[in-house]
Amino acid sequence: MKTVPSQEPSKPTLSEVSERAGVGRSSAARVLGGYGSVSAYTRDRVLAAAAELGYETNELARSMSTGVTKTIGVIVADLANPYFAGVLRGVSDTTRAAGYGTIVISTDEDQKREDEAVRLLTAKRVDGIIVAPAGGRQADASALRSAIERGTPLVQIDRTVDGLDADAVVLDNRDAAREATDYLLAAGHRRIALAWGPAVPTEQASVADLALAARTTEITSVGERYLGYADAFADAGVAVDPLLVMTGEQTAEGVRDFLAGVLGTDGATAVIATEQDAVIASLGEARARGLRIPQDLSIVSFDDSPWAEVHEPAITTVRQPLRALGENAANLLLARIAGEAPGPTVTHLSSEFVDRASVRRVKRGGR
Repeated sequence: MKTVPSQEPSKPTLSEVSERAGVGRSSAARVLGGYGSVSAYTRDRVLAAAAELGYETNELARSMSTGVTKTIGVIVADLANPYFAGVLRGVSDTTRAAGYGTIVISTDEDQKREDEAVRLLTAKRVDGIIVAPAGGRQADASALRSAIERGTPLVQIDRTVDGLDADAVVLDNRDAAREATDYLLAAGHRRIALAWGPAVPTEQASVADLALAARTTEITSVGERYLGYADAFADAGVAVDPLLVMTGEQTAEGVRDFLAGVLGTDGATAVIATEQDAVIASLGEARARGLRIPQDLSIVSFDDSPWAEVHEPAITTVRQPLRALGENAANLLLARIAGEAPGPTVTHLSSEFVDRASVRRVKRGGR
């Protein structure tokens, strides 16, 4: 017996919709393409006919006729990082509610990958781009500038590039780090390690080296956190010990190597871990050395996570408004796409200090 392959029913066409609605083909195209002007009566008839027939809009054809793809591109450093996962949630929820799709690309902090991502997204004619610049403040932002010059709205998140004429939504990292350091100083700590800090080209950093590096470091958020840390020490009339500021390899392994050198007799009594990897590495190094939290070592972390609250003891943290960061960036981009935003602006969002159980009060001497 010969088997005859089943055939899928043909999809309804634009002509069939216009015929069912009793309007001209061009009028139906304007309604379904979302461009031009038609009467409310015509729009209602065309939409009703399209629903009855199960007509699906050809998005490629619509984008070619209108110049609008209803998609935005998001370029971040690391999709596996909970920090960017929180930001992306805010972006996607906001853009989806506005009828936009999202294309997300990770750069792994690689400038070349960012350039490739920008070229790919502009080739796909996204309506706008949200980016956490990989190269930092001194980056070669020629790909980003080229996208802006071609009319693609662009919003920076988390960090900024010097001289890039684009909107930005960032966290107030300096104030957040100052508050965390103030808290530890008020608890009597004086030997406070910062993991991690700005990259310093000299092997033996001075306070002056650190201040200069903080103002010129590639990732602006890292520099701002050191400056907030230094602000708190200055306000308290206490000198910063540069040996307690991590300046080496900015990785979890680098954190453990750094702490191995600053813990122990007359070493650090507290650690401010400014990244998720840094707090996990700090806890791991403390456990490896048999140090109890907070009896032997106090910890304050950035980037609050669900596990930080259920950890024993619960981790005192700087809770950053990651979802709000994404929401603000998305709303600003959508306003820019709609032509409703003013000139480029920088929006600063404040963090929340969450006092838990990973910090103990110490004697005035800092031990």
